[in-house]
Amino acid sequence: MSVDATSPAPPKGVPLHNILSFGALGMPLAALLLVYGLYLPRFYAGLGLSFVAVSAAVASVRFVDMAFDPIVALVMDRTKTPIGRYRPWLILGAPIAMLGAWKLLIPEAHPTAGYLVLWLIVTYAGTSMMTLGIAAWSAILATGYHDRSRVYGITQGMGVVGSVAFLLLPVFTGGKVVAGKAASMPAICMILLVALPLGVIITTMLSPERILAPANRPKFKASDYLTAISRPTLMRVILADFVLTLGPGTTAPLYVYFFHDAKGFSIADVGFLLIFYIGAGILGAPFWARVARRFGKHTTIQIACVCYAVCQTVLMALPRVHEPYHRIPDALPTCVGMFAVGFCASAFLLLIRAMVADIVDEVKLETKQDLTSLLFSMVTTTTKIGSTITVLIVFPILQFVGYNGKEGAVNTEAAINGLEMCYLFAPIILVFFGGAMLFGYKLDAKRHSEIQAALEQEAESAHLAASEESLIGATAGAPPQ
Repeated sequence: MSVDATSPAPPKGVPLHNILSFGALGMPLAALLLVYGLYLPRFYAGLGLSFVAVSAAVASVRFVDMAFDPIVALVMDRTKTPIGRYRPWLILGAPIAMLGAWKLLIPEAHPTAGYLVLWLIVTYAGTSMMTLGIAAWSAILATGYHDRSRVYGITQGMGVVGSVAFLLLPVFTGGKVVAGKAASMPAICMILLVALPLGVIITTMLSPERILAPANRPKFKASDYLTAISRPTLMRVILADFVLTLGPGTTAPLYVYFFHDAKGFSIADVGFLLIFYIGAGILGAPFWARVARRFGKHTTIQIACVCYAVCQTVLMALPRVHEPYHRIPDALPTCVGMFAVGFCASAFLLLIRAMVADIVDEVKLETKQDLTSLLFSMVTTTTKIGSTITVLIVFPILQFVGYNGKEGAVNTEAAINGLEMCYLFAPIILVFFGGAMLFGYKLDAKRHSEIQAALEQEAESAHLAASEESLIGATAGAPPQ
C-alpha cells in the first residue's frame, strides 16, 4: 500500500504516564464538583433554607461565575511565568477552592442565604481556575485529532474513578461516612482538603507543558472574545454543549430526592446507584473515544444522543421498589439502567472538549493568535449556564408543588408526583436538540489534519526566519577581517 508523500505524518501520541499524571487533579476535583452538584443544595435545604432561597443563591453565584471564566481566560492566555502558562492557575485555584469547601461543608450553626452566596463565590472562583486551566492545558498536551479523544477519554475516566471512590465511602468507612447525609459532611470536607493539594502536586510537577517563546505569545484585546464567539463552528459547538449539559443536568439536583422518595431507595443505596451511572464513564469514555476514531467526533455525539434517549426511557419505566427490598435482586434492573444512561452520557463532555481543542487550532491558523484559554472558557461557561437554569427552574417548582426536602420529611402523594414530573423535564428532547445542532459540522479529521500541517509549516518558516535573522545580526556585528 503506497503512502501519499504530501500527507502530513500524524503527531506522536502523548505517553500514558504523562496522561495519568495530568489527570490526577481531575480525580478530587470531580468528587468536589459532585458534592456541589448533587448534595450541597439538599444539605442547605435541610439546614433550614427554603428551596427558593437555595436556588436563588446558587443561580446568582453561577451568573457571577459565568462572567468570571472569560476574564480569567483573557489573563490566562497572557500569562508568562518560568513554570508555564497554566501551572500557576492550578496552584492558585486550589487553596481558594479549599477555603470555600471548608466554609460550605462545615458551616456555621444557622447559615443564611448570604453565607451560602459568599462561600459559593469563593469556591467557584477556585474551581474555575483549575477546571479552565486543565481544559486549556489539555489542548497543547495533545495536538492530534484522534490523540485528543484518547487523552480526554483517559483523563475523564480518571475523574470518574475519583467520583466512584467518593461514592464508595460507605464501604471504605463501614457506613460511617455516607454521601448525602448531613452528619457526614465534615468528614467529606476533610477528605477533599487532603486530596485536592495532592492532585495539584502530581499534575503540576509531572505533566509536560510547552512554554511559548515570547514572539508566539498572544496579543489581543477583550473584543477578541466577541470575534471568536461569533465563529459559526464555535457557535455550533457552544449551543450543542449548552443543550447537552441542560438535558442530563435537569436530573442532577433532583437525583437524591427522586430515587429516595419516588423510587423507594434508602439514602445509602441512592449513592450506591449513582456509582453505576458515574462509574459507567470508566468504560464509556474510552469506548466513545474509539468510536470517534471511526466515525468522527460530531457523528459519535449524535450516536450517543440516540442511545441516551433509549436508555433513559427504559430507566424511567422501571417500577418503584417496596420495603423490605433486597439490594441485589430488586435494585439490579435500576443499576443496569443507571449504567446504560451514564455510559451514553459520558460521550458528551469528552467529545465536546476535544472538538474545542480542534477549533483552537483553526482559530490559531486563521487569526495568528493563540486563544486557547479564551475558547475553552466559552464551553465551561455554557456548562455553568445549563446547570444554573436547571436549579433555577426545578427547585421553585418543587416548592410550588409542596415538596419538603428536609431529611426525614414525609411528603404527600401529590408532592411526589410533582417531583417525578420535575425529574422527567424533557432530558431526551434536549439531548436530541444537542445532537441535531451538529449536522453539517465541517471540522473533521481530514480538515484538522490540513490545519495541523499548515500550522507546522508556519512554525518551521518562523523558526528559519528567526535563525537567518540571528545569523545576519552576528555577521553584521563581527569585526572586519
